[in-house]
This record gives sequence, C-alpha cells and structure tokens, in this order.
Amino acid sequence: MAEPALLAVAHGTRDPAGPAAVRELLARIRALRPGLRVAEAYGELSRPSLEEAAAGLRGGPVVVVPLLLARGYHALVDIPVRAGRLLPGAVTSRPLGPDPLLAGALAARLAEQTPDPPTRDPRTRIPPRPDTVVLGAAGSADPAGTADVRAAARLLARRLRRPVPYGFVAAGGPRLDEVVAGLRADGARRVAVASYLLAPGRFHDRMAACGADAVTAPLGAHDAAARLVLRRYDEARLRLAAPAPVC
Repeated sequence: MAEPALLAVAHGTRDPAGPAAVRELLARIRALRPGLRVAEAYGELSRPSLEEAAAGLRGGPVVVVPLLLARGYHALVDIPVRAGRLLPGAVTSRPLGPDPLLAGALAARLAEQTPDPPTRDPRTRIPPRPDTVVLGAAGSADPAGTADVRAAARLLARRLRRPVPYGFVAAGGPRLDEVVAGLRADGARRVAVASYLLAPGRFHDRMAACGADAVTAPLGAHDAAARLVLRRYDEARLRLAAPAPVC
C-alpha cells in the first residue's frame, strides 16, 4: 500500500497570519520527512476548507491529523465525521496535546520572551525570583478539553520546576485575565503567559490584552510541534494497516 497522505486540519482564523504560521509548520514537516504528501486544510474561516483539500486526495489512503492542542468538538466530532464522509477509509488521529514535546516547545518560547535572569542579585545575595508563568489556552466547553489543558499545565510545570496555573480566553474557566490579576494580588512581580496556541488569531490577541507582562508567540513551526504532528500521523496510520476483525 502506498504511504498515506497526511491531511493536516487546523481550526482556521480570519487573521492571515494564522494560515501563514500553519504553512510554515507544514513546510517544516515536509523537511523532516521528504516524500510524504502533506495537504493543508481548515475546519472553518480559512481556505482551503476540509472539503476542498479532500477533493484532491480521493483515491488513496489518507491520515487526517487535527492541528488542535486538546480534545473538543472539532477534534472528536467535526473533523473525523467530515473527513470520514469525504474520504472513505481515512483515519483521524488524536489531537496534538497534551504531550511533553509541547511542554518543551512552550519552555523554548518562554526563553525567547523572558531570558534567564542573573543567577544572583549582588545587593541581596539572594537569587532573583523567576517569572510567574501561566498557561494561556483558548478553552473548550468539553470537560475533556479542559482536562487536556490542565494536563498540559502540569507537563509545563514539571519542565520549569515551578507551579503553572492555566487560564482561558474563550470558552470555559478560569478566565486568563482573572488568573493574572489574582497572581498580582498575591504578590507576583512579573507574569508571563505561555501561549498554548498553534497560530496567531483573535485568541492570541485576547491573550496579549490579559494584563500579563509578557505573552509568548504561538507554537507555530517549532520543531517539536512538527515532530509531534508526524508522531500522531504514525500512530494513526497503524489503523490503516490493521486487519479487519474476523467475525
């Protein structure tokens, strides 16, 4: 059987910077695995739509990878159902997160935004306090999505070796701006938000307005994100090769 095509389906945004970031990520995936056919698609708002991209992939095996960081309606229902209708026999992978690879990418984005302070304050001989870090996510009405973000915050906390609360800018709670305000009320001197988003758009704009001192760039075309997409592809393609159960 020919190697399945990878159909990467992002959420979509009206901000042109969003699809540009997705295309950079897909270019990185192609560089990591030359010869793999990688197609771009969006669930809504951006083009090509899932339907438009699927039209060019009929006739061969396809693995659909939702470029989403947590479970929810789009990852569990919308994308698999639409892809199954358009591409009979295609399989859809689980979403990208939570995963330690993403925690590493988030830590790298934080390092870009908030460089390490000096190891010691010469006036007090006490190491300076690091930033207070909050994981900022879009949010989901699905409890499974909230659980995934909570798990992602734990993975980042383990990576940074400090507590990492989380907050949302869209559905669900706790609200990111309220988390940031609460940390300041508790004495945090500098608050940095680790953006748990794949690409720019209105959710990232809301994070930038949450009152934090620094907000990282979205994960974008980070090498860890590209490798994770390929890992989800490889996990799902095993189901294409699995024999049918014997009745």
